Amino acid sequence: MALPAFRFKKFEVVQEGAAHPVGTDAVLLGAWADISGAQQFLDIGAGTGVVSLMIAQRLAETCRHWRGCGVEIHASSAALARQNYQACPWAAQLELRECAVQLLDGCPAGHFDLIVSNPPFFSETTQSPDAARSLGRHSATLSPVELLRAVKKWMSPEGRFCVVLPAMEGYRLCELAVPMGLYWTQLVEVYGKADKPLERLLLQFERNPYPVRRDKIVLQEHGQRSEAFRALTKDFYLAD
Repeated sequence: MALPAFRFKKFEVVQEGAAHPVGTDAVLLGAWADISGAQQFLDIGAGTGVVSLMIAQRLAETCRHWRGCGVEIHASSAALARQNYQACPWAAQLELRECAVQLLDGCPAGHFDLIVSNPPFFSETTQSPDAARSLGRHSATLSPVELLRAVKKWMSPEGRFCVVLPAMEGYRLCELAVPMGLYWTQLVEVYGKADKPLERLLLQFERNPYPVRRDKIVLQEHGQRSEAFRALTKDFYLAD
């Protein structure tokens, strides 16, 4: 069965053949990441490009001169991201690189003042039988340490790295980041429902160990999106 395009208020995401279609994790990250002062952003593991497009929409409302770069290793997803970039209102300011972030070149170190990633996170020894899905979700393609090395290389001195991960992997990334000179300065606990276990962490890292700001968000109340989730995503979702 064909996977339809996902429509947002100001753009749509064609996703047929993607390793991962549009999901809540990506939408949370794209709506939550702090874009203040950003002019150059990097999306590591861009997938269909949804996070890039959300960041682009937000930057277009606050900043005249900005550019965004998505990096995606999965060929079908890269093709979709490129297509989605070209079809959006901000096509002239977005580019897609089909490569591993470890092989990214063509711009100086410290170039990006905002880096975002909805990365592969499964660390199990068993791979998914779906090769594309496994490539998109297994840490063998981009380990946490390699991700942090890329962030350290490409993030500007005053830049921010924003990421969404399952709780265990998120806390582990915080531990790994400190010896590399990256410190978590924001942490949002994400719960599907108030009475359910912690599902995800939204994390922000910076080069300076500022005091950590903690928060939490519950996504669903009484079978509908919570007020907090609606407020966060009101500029993107067409309807509840």
